[in-house]
Amino acid sequence: MLAKMNHETRIVQAISLIRYPYAIVFILAGLDKIFSTNFIVTWAVYVSPFVTEIIGVSHITLFLICMGVAEIVAGALLFTKWSRYAAYAGIIWFALISINLVLLGTYDIAIRDILLAFALGALSVLL
Repeated sequence: MLAKMNHETRIVQAISLIRYPYAIVFILAGLDKIFSTNFIVTWAVYVSPFVTEIIGVSHITLFLICMGVAEIVAGALLFTKWSRYAAYAGIIWFALISINLVLLGTYDIAIRDILLAFALGALSVLL
C-alpha cells in the first residue's frame, strides 16, 4: 500500500508541475497581449502573413487582445476543476499556433509548441 501511495503522490506532483506553470504562463502571456506591453515578446511579429491577410493588418491588435483573453481564460481554468478541458483547449491552441508558425517559417518555435501541446495531452490524461 505504501508503494501505491508513493506512486499516487508522484502523479499528483507531476500534475502540479505541468498544471500550475502552464496556468501562470498562459495568464501572463494573455495579459502581455491585452495590454500590448510586449514584455515577453513583440507578439505581432509572430502573426503570419496568411493570418494577417485574413484579419487585416489594422486588426492585429484586436486579434492579439482576443488571443490574450482566450489565454487568460485557459490559464484560469487550469486552476479549477475544469482543468482537463483547459488542457484540451491548450492542445488545440498550441496546434493552431504551430500551424501559424510553420506558415511564418519559424519551424524551431513551431516544434517547441507542438511539444508543449503534447505535455498538455499528458496532463489531460493525468487529470
